[in-house]
Amino acid sequence: MKNKDFTERQIEIMEAATLRIDKFGIQELTIKNLASDLSLSEAALYRHFKSKNEILLGLLTYFILEMNERLALIIEDKEKQPSELLKKVFVSQLNTFVQKPAIVSVIFSEGIFQFNKELSDKVSTMMALMQNNINALITRGQNEGVYGKLLGADTITTIIMGSMRMVVLKWKLSGNKSNLVNDGKNVLNGLLKMLEK
Repeated sequence: MKNKDFTERQIEIMEAATLRIDKFGIQELTIKNLASDLSLSEAALYRHFKSKNEILLGLLTYFILEMNERLALIIEDKEKQPSELLKKVFVSQLNTFVQKPAIVSVIFSEGIFQFNKELSDKVSTMMALMQNNINALITRGQNEGVYGKLLGADTITTIIMGSMRMVVLKWKLSGNKSNLVNDGKNVLNGLLKMLEK
């Protein structure tokens, strides 16, 4: 599946759903409310998505596809050092959050996912995508002697992802008022200094 597999109307519905979740919380995402936001009838909305669950699955799928394309373009540059690529990966991700802050509300809404296997599998896919890219860069850096091997690549990846998640959460809780990209860069630079030989 590619982003072009979604119609313009489906993308419009998913974006409206994301904004509603960000503004009012997941409990206010109903077909009735969403149809009202878009000045559509509920029947018209149901022609594009069969349920609220399908909208959320579509939204996560759309974000994963976009993220995969964006990160692949960065990772494929074999001329750059792993640290430079890691910085580009995170700056790209953080800039996406700054441009579309509502998506953070969806990704961080664990309450939506914990009792729904399809949605939790989608979030796991998103995490695995980021994890695999970071792990590959850490492994490459260790193999090239850029990073020490005191900790395994899996452990380092978890530390980096957890730290960046904390930066995003702090930004979200500040009402998006802190400088997410600068804060993320500072944390990542500190972590990379600890890793470098």
